[in-house]
Amino acid sequence: MSERILLVDDEPHVLSALQRLLRNGLKDTGGARYDVESFTDATVALARARECAFALAISDQRMPGMTGVEFLRELRQVQPDCGRIILSGYADLNALVAAINEAEIARFISKPWADFDLLSAVRQVLRIRELTMENQRLADQVRQQMGVLTAQEAELRRLERLEPGITHVKWGSDGSFILEDPDEEVKW
Repeated sequence: MSERILLVDDEPHVLSALQRLLRNGLKDTGGARYDVESFTDATVALARARECAFALAISDQRMPGMTGVEFLRELRQVQPDCGRIILSGYADLNALVAAINEAEIARFISKPWADFDLLSAVRQVLRIRELTMENQRLADQVRQQMGVLTAQEAELRRLERLEPGITHVKWGSDGSFILEDPDEEVKW
């Protein structure tokens, strides 16, 4: 099973460099396979995060429309288990404090980055996430054995971790379920 990494930066050449680095640098990560998706628009990246789960998100801090802190704070609401890293070419103490306190980032990495340092941070964040997810699974198993958690509740939690939002169904007044927000414009 492959996991996803989300990259967000308004500079396409930075995204290309990150994709190349991650594609080549994570080949030897214990058999795990990672699909890397990149976006130049944080709003579009958030929409994608509402559709599927990501193991890690790496975001630039200074982007038009939405800062990296704002993006990762929103992402945390959608996917609390996703690891979060900020990249920034600016040493902005206020942004760093906000990233830690509001977005609960795991790492703040300066641009230009050193490949070894970035890959080490990515591997560490992915490993911590893997251990956290395994802890949650084992804790749910114990709760289930103790009768505190039903098998159905445990399965719903597992599904929600795999596909965020899948367990939340919007119902219509006639008993039907709603597939998309009627206020949003549908693009074909």
